[in-house]
Amino acid sequence: MKVTLNVWRQEGPHREGRMVRYENVDVDPHMSFLEMLDQLNERLILQGEEAIAFDHDCREGICGACGVMIDGQAHGPLPETTTCQLHMRQFKDGDEIHIEPWRAGAFPVVKDLVVDRSAFDRVIQAGGFISVNTGSAPDANLVPVEKKIADSAMDAATCIGCGACVAQCPNGAAQLFTSAKVAHLGMLPQGQPERWGRAAGMVGQMEEESFGSCTNFTECEAVCPKGISVDFIAQMNRDFLKAKLRSS
Repeated sequence: MKVTLNVWRQEGPHREGRMVRYENVDVDPHMSFLEMLDQLNERLILQGEEAIAFDHDCREGICGACGVMIDGQAHGPLPETTTCQLHMRQFKDGDEIHIEPWRAGAFPVVKDLVVDRSAFDRVIQAGGFISVNTGSAPDANLVPVEKKIADSAMDAATCIGCGACVAQCPNGAAQLFTSAKVAHLGMLPQGQPERWGRAAGMVGQMEEESFGSCTNFTECEAVCPKGISVDFIAQMNRDFLKAKLRSS
């Protein structure tokens, strides 16, 4: 199959970017989207041109390193699918595809399709961990956790920190990411001693970054490759309010 790609090219964070058109022929429908970009890059290198920079790591939908806007949608047209797990069979022969980096103030472009997501790292550093001394690992059955709570905590823990929620949100908000990280620790017994400080610290750091405010568009939930629910945002807001009341 043949596809026409309009790819955002930007030499550096302080350089002006532009869309560049490429004709990519002999695309195997069984290729992943990133393999298709690999194929294009091989051709560009052979022609003496600079390859397109894009993020990737495991290519198994686990690490959260990949992620681009494909025709205006984070990760592309297939629900609950990362860019690396999207295959070219989702497109038709002759399609024209627009590929851009995440568009958010908190994610400045580094080069081409690569953005700086270190704002997420700083949010995690503000409380996304358990630091209390819990001793050696106990037997799994010694700490009873209600199944409903365990399931909900696991749902939140599936967040891979890819940034699609921020990129798709009209406000560039990070509430879905932050709430998932707050919730999956805050619901478990091991996370209770630091629950309120965690909520206050992570939300506070999120607000210090260049993220926008949540106005309940729920675009974040729609494009999340792990299907994380916006219900966690309401839970985070409750924890943050309780944390502020406790400290006042």
